Amino acid sequence: MRLASLLGPDIKQILKEDPDQIRDLLDEIHPEDLADIVSELDPDEAAELLARIPAEDAAPIFERLEEHEQEELVEQMPKESVAEIASEMAADDRADLFSALPDEVGERLFEALERVDPEAAQEVRDIEKWPDTSAGHLMTTDFVAVSPRILVAEALDVVRKRAKERDEFVYTVYALDKDRLAGVASLRDLLIADATQGIAEVMRTNVISVPPTMDQEEVARRMAKYDLNVIPVVAEEGRLLGVITIDDIIDVLVREQTEDVQKIGAVEPLDVPYFQTSFLTFIKKRAVWLIVLFVEEFFTQTALRYYDPVMEAVKGALLYVPLLISAGGNSGSQSSTLVIRGLALGEVKLSDWWRILIREAAMGLFLGAMIALIAMGRVLMYPDQTMRFAITVALTVLAIILAGCTVGAMLPIILKRLGIDPATSSTPFIASLVDTLGVVIYAHVAMLVMNDVIQKAQEAAQAAH
Repeated sequence: MRLASLLGPDIKQILKEDPDQIRDLLDEIHPEDLADIVSELDPDEAAELLARIPAEDAAPIFERLEEHEQEELVEQMPKESVAEIASEMAADDRADLFSALPDEVGERLFEALERVDPEAAQEVRDIEKWPDTSAGHLMTTDFVAVSPRILVAEALDVVRKRAKERDEFVYTVYALDKDRLAGVASLRDLLIADATQGIAEVMRTNVISVPPTMDQEEVARRMAKYDLNVIPVVAEEGRLLGVITIDDIIDVLVREQTEDVQKIGAVEPLDVPYFQTSFLTFIKKRAVWLIVLFVEEFFTQTALRYYDPVMEAVKGALLYVPLLISAGGNSGSQSSTLVIRGLALGEVKLSDWWRILIREAAMGLFLGAMIALIAMGRVLMYPDQTMRFAITVALTVLAIILAGCTVGAMLPIILKRLGIDPATSSTPFIASLVDTLGVVIYAHVAMLVMNDVIQKAQEAAQAAH
């Protein structure tokens, strides 16, 4: 963003004094930096800047802008101008643009695109018919296809021709036999092969592919597993629909991880960057969860009120409530975070629930025993506290951490089984739930270990009244 801050004022001045010089100034700047510069300009200035640049040069800038910025420019610029830029964009980025626009605006722009480039409009239809988070919606229809019956030299000629037409890097050449995917050959395979060899001799027939209905997170996992830069999207009958490239997968991973982190923090996912999000939107995104968590804490308050006679009967018992329930919340948050991430990466499956339960219970016992010893030592530091009370606190810590680990691990799995995003079991939600459990556990352990002390205290209180 530093380059944008430096050049932004100069570009504004040039737009006012001599707009035709803009092309010369921007020739040596990377499209990503140009997108940053456009973001720094006012919408009307940004629209004028893009209007001064040829559509083939404006397209890589436009497709790098945030969705809300694209929407602002679409409303500022003539629809024909935007349609010309859209026709030069990569097919998947073009489809994303139409998905992000309001229906009415998108329809008007699509009509303009049909007039400017009917083929580009058809590509949008082919991609938009698939669900937003599917492989079909993520793919681009820009790929190099050849017949399996041609020579390597002929295939390289096709690659050279397509590379001149498109900015997309050519990773792979696909051999199609009657529209069916027969095999693939990487650009490296073609370069090291003899020019007189047939494609059929060079290509691999065992092709790793994905169906168009596969979720984008699963696509990302498959590409990571096989270390692929590009993966074909193939229909059931073997027809090649498009390809998904690694740059789009990186965008997916960043977007999905951002959503998960925000959900784990008990915030509804933001649609636009922090500083572009309005104050009212923040209130809406954050207030609901804060209210839910606050209401959930009513149960903790109710539990404290219910067991108040027990807490009052044991000297100093209430002083340790925050310490004890925080231990459970922290352990539960740790477990839920590990399981949520494991589910996201495919490291754990729903069928592994019993193994996770045993593992987390064992860890809860071990970690709980460690913290219990520390808690016991802390209680015994005070001369007015007895060994029995120290044992009460220690056993409570052990039981609460055990409960925190098991509840924190199982709740994401239960939500996943119900078809709910596991990230919804945010760490504040787990902590609030374990708070209530902690109070109940503390009271029952006290009644078990210090029953006679509690009875004497209660009898004395009744006699005093």
